Amino acid sequence: MDELQAKQQEVYKLLEDALSDEQIDRFRSEFLEIHPYDQSEFFEAQSEQMRSLIYSYLSPEEMADLIEHVEEDLVGNFIVEMNPAYAAQILSELATDDAVDILNDLDKNKVASYLTIMPKESSDEIKALLHYEEKTAGSIMTTEFVVVTTDMSVKDAMRHLRKEAPEAETIYYIYVVDHDQQLVGVISLRDLIIAEGSFTIADIMSDRVVSVSVGDNQEDIAQMMRDYDFLALPVVDFQNHLLGIITVDDIMDVMEEEASDDYSKLAGVDVDSVDHNPIIAAKKRLPWLIILLFLGLFTASIIARFEETLNQVALLAIFIPLIAGMAGNTGTQALAVAVRGIATGEFQKQGILKILIREATTGLITGLTCGIAIWIIIYVWQGVFFLGFLVGLAITATLFVATISGALVPLLMHHFKVDPAVASGPFITTINDIISVIIYFGMATAFMQFLI
Repeated sequence: MDELQAKQQEVYKLLEDALSDEQIDRFRSEFLEIHPYDQSEFFEAQSEQMRSLIYSYLSPEEMADLIEHVEEDLVGNFIVEMNPAYAAQILSELATDDAVDILNDLDKNKVASYLTIMPKESSDEIKALLHYEEKTAGSIMTTEFVVVTTDMSVKDAMRHLRKEAPEAETIYYIYVVDHDQQLVGVISLRDLIIAEGSFTIADIMSDRVVSVSVGDNQEDIAQMMRDYDFLALPVVDFQNHLLGIITVDDIMDVMEEEASDDYSKLAGVDVDSVDHNPIIAAKKRLPWLIILLFLGLFTASIIARFEETLNQVALLAIFIPLIAGMAGNTGTQALAVAVRGIATGEFQKQGILKILIREATTGLITGLTCGIAIWIIIYVWQGVFFLGFLVGLAITATLFVATISGALVPLLMHHFKVDPAVASGPFITTINDIISVIIYFGMATAFMQFLI
């Protein structure tokens, strides 16, 4: 790996020297030899001045191959800094769904300008996808695919495939439509190649086609492609007309996007805010923090209600962070399991009740184990048998309840059609802080006669 990286850095140094010396032929010969991903890595690392030279050295088609591998968050910035006519040509060279993804992140006035400049055919294809709602099948599908009709012969279909393949995003599946453009079948490339030339498409196609509706959620589609191991899925309207296809590379982007989105919500912060200035980042984080601040004040008010208990046995105070921390940690673990179970469909397969019983049992086992351990530690440390017993019992009860709440809250949110990832780690932690304080001081007050 070190040798490969060293060789890569050597190539990058040659490219930088060629750019600095404005040696266009030398730059092109070296640059076009490396993989488009490596091209994008080199491109992203350059200054705006150097990138302007790259724009002048590469054709729109060559630049489009590079842009496909650039970080999604950066593409819009690069498109905007280009000459508009050059940018419009690049967008028309990209796969339609990729061009739509880029344009969705740009100012609407700039989008209108690019659509006006680019060729009408490309512009019309992009416009057709731009109106679909974000995070639906329509917004991520591509219209660049190969279709054949049922009455075509295999020989004619192969001729048609050779003609259309250069413009198609994938040819591993060839979809079959009738004369009303309704999806009626599918053929794999292998089946088409090995079939007799005189056969018709109707003879060799499979009429069991798994498709998705144009309005289906992208997360559900990602799960379907994972379950069926498809390389592509056809997208249809309510009348079963074939509108486009979704390819596996689009789904990989969706999975990364959804994972990032869920992580943001679980953390109670927008991870994209790191790309903004501190004021914008603070504005995005403050709402959750204000809510948690008031919940924290509520926790403090509960502790204040047990002031008399604390006055009688001040030693109780030193175990508050321990119990609250354990409750928050185990609640967050249960939350992560629950959110993942909802996302993967595990809860639907195994049943909610079964999962809750499993989590409750897990909470009881971990609670008993930690409770017994802390009981022994406190007894050895402080020499107070019943104090250790009380803290151990409180931890057992707290971990049991915290595990159930960590699993139950996202399930309830999912039931009421609210994104379960919103039940974020900080929120569950704070709620379990409240629960743990009530359990701990409630038990301490009830058993005060044994502590004094």
